[in-house]
Amino acid sequence: MRNLIALFACCCVAMSASANDPAAAAAKLAASISKPASASMPASTRTSPDALKKLVAAADAKATAAPAAAPAAPAAPASSEKDDEAEVALSARIAERLAELRERQQTRATAAARAKKAADARRRQEEQAAAAVAIAAAAPKRGTAWSYEGELGPANWSKINDGWAKCATGNRQSPIDLRDGIKVNLEQISFDYHPSSFSEINNGHTIQVEVGSGNFITVGNQTYELQQFHFHRPSEEKINGKGTEMVMHMVHRSADGKIAIVAVLLERGQPHGLMQTIWDNLPLERNETVSPAIVIDPMDALPDKREYFTYMGSLSEPPCTEGVLWMVFKQPRQASPAQMALFSRLYPLNARPVQSTGGRMIKESN
Repeated sequence: MRNLIALFACCCVAMSASANDPAAAAAKLAASISKPASASMPASTRTSPDALKKLVAAADAKATAAPAAAPAAPAAPASSEKDDEAEVALSARIAERLAELRERQQTRATAAARAKKAADARRRQEEQAAAAVAIAAAAPKRGTAWSYEGELGPANWSKINDGWAKCATGNRQSPIDLRDGIKVNLEQISFDYHPSSFSEINNGHTIQVEVGSGNFITVGNQTYELQQFHFHRPSEEKINGKGTEMVMHMVHRSADGKIAIVAVLLERGQPHGLMQTIWDNLPLERNETVSPAIVIDPMDALPDKREYFTYMGSLSEPPCTEGVLWMVFKQPRQASPAQMALFSRLYPLNARPVQSTGGRMIKESN
């Protein structure tokens, strides 16, 4: 400290001595830095040893007195304390903000996880549903329920059971509109019917009558045995676009499994004896079979005149099997309005719509 004071004093003296010569003063100052402070002072301005001692003593006194002034310094800690408090407050706010950000991030992550889980669940459900549809589409259809209206109606018969495909894809389906027939001398149908036992059932589609064995027809050198007959309302067959209120179908089968159906059109008029016997013995419940202790004669179903139309067609109900020989009498039989009304209460509509003739040959008696 003393050396610094001495050096400072020397510099002051040198600068005051060379005020008018800045260059010389700079040179002297440089020289004085490399020499002891006492040597750098000009002879004329050198301080005597006693005076220097006094100067040093005064510097020491100031240095000694400096600690006494130290108590004024505590002002700085007050400022530092405020800075610390501000820093703490800022740190707290930053921590709170970070906590809020973390919470929001966690909330978003949780929501995203839930959304992904829900989306995955929906996707799995859709995949399962699609797989179920594919399996259902690929699985064989074996339905047995069908109707004449609605989803189970004729337009959808082929979709209910794979075995009923012909109902949609066949090109020789029945019934048809009988028109533009080729008039020829058709062979007369030979009927060998006789009184027989019978049973009847309301099968949910019609009233069907099963006939005892031994009743035959012969046509085209082929013999067919009567199996059953049933009713439709209105008539399924049309002649030149015109149908009747009802029709009776008499179903026959040959020994080799071929089917021949004789259709007898029914119109309003006089009571029908055979029909009345059937109505008198109707079962009380659907799908219940009754077997009366009486006999019926199938000959009572036939018209007096036996001219007919003929063509190759199909069953007019599922499974719509083709290769069926159809013979439709031109002359209708009559039934009373009351007899017609009774059947209409059970089956107001149980007829398949007419199908395309598809260029088939239709023959009719002269």
